Amino acid sequence: MPRDKDSRKLRLARHRRVRRRASGTPDRPRLCVFRSLKQIYAQVIDDVNGHTIAFASSLEPDIRQSAEQVAKAELSKRVGAAIAQRTLSTGATKVVFDRGGYKYHGRVKALADAAREGGLDF
Repeated sequence: MPRDKDSRKLRLARHRRVRRRASGTPDRPRLCVFRSLKQIYAQVIDDVNGHTIAFASSLEPDIRQSAEQVAKAELSKRVGAAIAQRTLSTGATKVVFDRGGYKYHGRVKALADAAREGGLDF
C-alpha cells in the first residue's frame, strides 16, 4: 500500500478517536480544523444542534491578500484570528479544539495560537 494512503488512514483513525471524546455544545462549541496541502479551513460547530456557528478559510479574499508571497503558516494565523473574531461576535468565548487528527504542529498550531490570542479559550 502506498505510504500516502497509509498516512491518511492513520489520520482518520486519530480523528475518529478524538471525535469520540470531543463534542461541541451550545455553551462550548467545537473548533474543527481541516488542512489540505495548500489551504486551511476552520469552523466552530455546535454538535448538539448540528449547526456551524462560524467559518473561516484561507480561500477568503480578505484573508488571502496577496497570498502568493505569504507562507502557509502566516495564512493559518490569519484564519485563526478571523475565526476567533467571528466566534466572539456570536457570544461564545470557550471552545473545544478538534485538530482533526493532525499533529499539533506547524499550521495547526499557528491557527490555534492565533485563535487564543484573538480571545478564544480552549
